[in-house]
Amino acid sequence: MIRAQGIEKHYGDLQVLKGVDFEAQAAEIVTIVGASGAGKTTFLQILGTLENPDKGTLTYQGENILQRNAKKLAQFRNEHIGFIFQFHHLLPEFTALENVCIPAYIGKKKKSETEKRAAELLDFLGLSERMDHKPSQMSGGEQQRVAVARALINNPDMILADEPTGNLDSKNAEEMHRLFFQLRDEFKSTFIVITHNKELAELGDRQLTMADGILLS
Repeated sequence: MIRAQGIEKHYGDLQVLKGVDFEAQAAEIVTIVGASGAGKTTFLQILGTLENPDKGTLTYQGENILQRNAKKLAQFRNEHIGFIFQFHHLLPEFTALENVCIPAYIGKKKKSETEKRAAELLDFLGLSERMDHKPSQMSGGEQQRVAVARALINNPDMILADEPTGNLDSKNAEEMHRLFFQLRDEFKSTFIVITHNKELAELGDRQLTMADGILLS
């Protein structure tokens, strides 16, 4: 479904990625581990088209999407990719339901359909009684599940998760691990997950290691 070839990235004189090759299939869960500073987050940002590589190609279903202009890349992200981060980045002034709806509103989807879909996702994630709560009124685990619902609202083909359980206690982290596989089976999305959590890494269909700017199987 997605393939990266020869990805290189520099920041000044520092070469962070040194010719990374990667591919993932539809409905596959791939975990990426490695020491801090190995280039994992930079690579995930390039996969998500948030950063451009200095060299290499990024092919999505046969199209080199890096040839799109900025506006079309933003549209591609909105339609095809969901993001989950270590810190949920929920907007504090909005309710859970409103936070989940935001990517769909950006994609100019109808308000009634969006709110219905958001409510269904929150119910699926066990948050039906938290829809009208603001982030400050929810636990860390609940906030992260709202972030997961937000990532799913546009039915993305691919979910990119950067340390999604890094800010959770062990109980909530374990629940999030199970949730990813439940979501994969339910929505058929591909998950690419950066994690330091050994248990989560080993649960993936494939586990890869990033070391010194190179991706190893």
